[in-house]
Amino acid sequence: MKNTTITPVTPADLEQLRNVSIETFTATFGAVNTPENLNAYLEHDLSREQLSQELVDPTAAFYFLQVDGELAGYGKLLHHATDIEIQRVYVREGFQHHGLGRQFLEFTEQVARDAGLPKVILGVWEHNDNALAFYKFMGYHRYGAHTFKLGDDPQTDYLMEKSL
Repeated sequence: MKNTTITPVTPADLEQLRNVSIETFTATFGAVNTPENLNAYLEHDLSREQLSQELVDPTAAFYFLQVDGELAGYGKLLHHATDIEIQRVYVREGFQHHGLGRQFLEFTEQVARDAGLPKVILGVWEHNDNALAFYKFMGYHRYGAHTFKLGDDPQTDYLMEKSL
């Protein structure tokens, strides 16, 4: 059995966070978006400046997922008054299908319970069939949708929630 840990990311971890963010986002969405839109997202939303701001945001929390001390992925949570939002959860290709996504969702649900919050919410791209099936399997259901801009491409994210 491999040793899996979920550890908080600090501002000192900026470069490691940026690198894994770019790697996993590109691996997940690079083939289904134009290079221009992908690069616009990477250069703005995953820039050092943007991630630095997010790392010190008191409502945000980043976590590294590690397996036997090796960085396997990361997640980002946003704490709201009525819920916790999973804003990002990405697992590196070599670590997918080993239960890390499930562990991060269960971790998030416990964070919400500990904070006395009744639900966890998230957004997922409407064409990410694997993620949609996984979230449904984990007890999440769709309650709406919103637009996510990737460069100049307006895409639809389904909003999902799970009551605790």
